[in-house]
Amino acid sequence: MTTVDLLALLFFLGCWFLFDSIVVGRFRLVSRRSLTEVMSIHRKRWMLNALTRDLKIIDTQIMAGLQNGTAFFASTSIFAIGGCFALMGEADTAQSLFQDLPLLTPSTRAAFEMKAGGLAAIFGYSFFKFGWSYRLFNYNTILFGSLPMMAETERDREKAERLAERIAEINIIAARHFNTGLRAIFLSIGYLGWFLGPYAFIATTAFVFMILMRRQYFSDARKTVIAALEGAEEKP
Repeated sequence: MTTVDLLALLFFLGCWFLFDSIVVGRFRLVSRRSLTEVMSIHRKRWMLNALTRDLKIIDTQIMAGLQNGTAFFASTSIFAIGGCFALMGEADTAQSLFQDLPLLTPSTRAAFEMKAGGLAAIFGYSFFKFGWSYRLFNYNTILFGSLPMMAETERDREKAERLAERIAEINIIAARHFNTGLRAIFLSIGYLGWFLGPYAFIATTAFVFMILMRRQYFSDARKTVIAALEGAEEKP
């Protein structure tokens, strides 16, 4: 481990913390709303819209899809952790393969194992995020079952809307943990550059960071969900 390696690691962690802080709204790097923020508004609209129908099979199917997607990524994280430990067990073989690549910065076996251990830690972090998100989506489904029927909603609409907003908040929190776990997997792609050397690590981290920023603030998906939100607000 050299000084450049440590600086590259700090750059990676700094980009991760910066992006997390921007997305959750601790501070803004750009003036526009992120894709995650706009989707949170749509989640609240979804729960309020559910008050207008007694038959909520469609809503429960959507929630089941959210849970299944979260479970898939949780399982993927477990397999990735196993792959990292297998990589550590075959460090000599893996390191010999990396050393054949051009422009590679030489490193010791201990440094290689530490890098693989760091990659396992990233996937471990993502697993805990996905696991907690899965459980929160489960709680959200149970709370959703407490939404009143249309007749009861009309008797006290303000109370029903307050309940729907609280349920939407649980859904938003679950989605936030899911997004954090997914972000860790995306950033692990940038982390792989460290196996090629610290300068490659910085380059791949910056590349992934720019991709994530573009998706949150400048993507076609963001334009579409913004247009859907503005179209709904224009209706009487």
